[in-house]
Amino acid sequence: MSKMFSALKIPNYRLWTAGALVSNIGTWMQRVAQDWLVLTVLTNHDGTAAGITTGLQFLPILFLGPFAGVLADRMNKRKLLVITQSAMGFFALCLGILVATGTAQLWHVYVLALGLGLASAFDAPARQAFVSELVPSSELPNAVALNSASFNLARLAGPGVAGLLIAAFGTAPAFLINAASFVAVIFSLVRMRAEQFQPVTLATREKGQIKEGVAYVLKRPDLLMIFGLAFMIATFGLNFQLTNAMMATDIFGVGAGEFGLLGTIMAIGTLGGALLAARRGKPRLRYLLGGAVGFGIAAIIASVMPTFFWYAVMMVPVGLASLTFLNSANTTIQLGVDPAYRGRVIALYVVVVQGGTPIGAPLVGWLGTEFGARWSVGGGAIISLIAGLIAVAIVLHQRHRKPRTRAELKQAGYRLVPSFGH
Repeated sequence: MSKMFSALKIPNYRLWTAGALVSNIGTWMQRVAQDWLVLTVLTNHDGTAAGITTGLQFLPILFLGPFAGVLADRMNKRKLLVITQSAMGFFALCLGILVATGTAQLWHVYVLALGLGLASAFDAPARQAFVSELVPSSELPNAVALNSASFNLARLAGPGVAGLLIAAFGTAPAFLINAASFVAVIFSLVRMRAEQFQPVTLATREKGQIKEGVAYVLKRPDLLMIFGLAFMIATFGLNFQLTNAMMATDIFGVGAGEFGLLGTIMAIGTLGGALLAARRGKPRLRYLLGGAVGFGIAAIIASVMPTFFWYAVMMVPVGLASLTFLNSANTTIQLGVDPAYRGRVIALYVVVVQGGTPIGAPLVGWLGTEFGARWSVGGGAIISLIAGLIAVAIVLHQRHRKPRTRAELKQAGYRLVPSFGH
């Protein structure tokens, strides 16, 4: 098997990837349908309402993320994932039934988005940490990259299929299909062979474990830089499920099919970034910083594109740069964290990446409503670019001043991943 797909030689990981691919297609269908439902059915192109919906879906991670990370370190992750995936499927089913029966109201969408967020808050750290139990450490970078490839392969299919379904039948089928898709993940989890899991020691129940996780991150300057950069880009830049809907309806005046197509085209870039990452053995700092700066530049250019065609074309480099950044950050954290703290650190990272959405999404939605949809894209892109350039300046300053031997690096507090280098 080629190096790009080497992790797939492991049976449990193959099961996981197949189930996740089906579920991710449903997830992308629901994301498109949810924004379209709020923007065109339940409101009159109200970007703020769409932003609130997205924000509510990510709000629970702010408050529950650290506790969810402790739970992921303590509990059998496979059992925890069966519970969380079942709950997420239930909330999608409820929304689908409400829409299909013509009884859905905006407050229903708010409540169910919050419920989905609650389940997702516990699902995300367990799901990301679970990969390290499926493959040996030598295959972990490839497995993380293939996870991203699976997610973005689904992103190729999901939005386009959702757009066609919405145009033909409305939004209800997208929610119902997403609810059914969670069965694939649960089936894959049940079919895995426990004897093939990588050995892991579950954390015992003790006081102060959340505090320990936070203290661990605070002692790691490399992690702090990644966390800060990820927060700024995710909060203000990565809101394309909302901003694409606003650009499609307000600027270009296109329908649901073209809106779904934007997500599919963007996935060409993110899938390409994921496959390139799968070929790389280890994460590198230049890819993380380059992805951050490249994303800001590409998104700024996209925001001023004069036609739908050229805006869609710019979604490819936007997707490529964003995935390069996110995959580099994720892999660096997975490889560079003590396994005893992995669930907690990943949970804190998820808090940083997703927890800013309740702030950023309503703000971006308001910005687009008040000043035009182009500013919803361009404003976030400018903030992301500034954050990336600041990170580059910090790294250059550290490289100029920091000691060069590994012993001196440790003494100075820069416990960098071996591959987190030049």
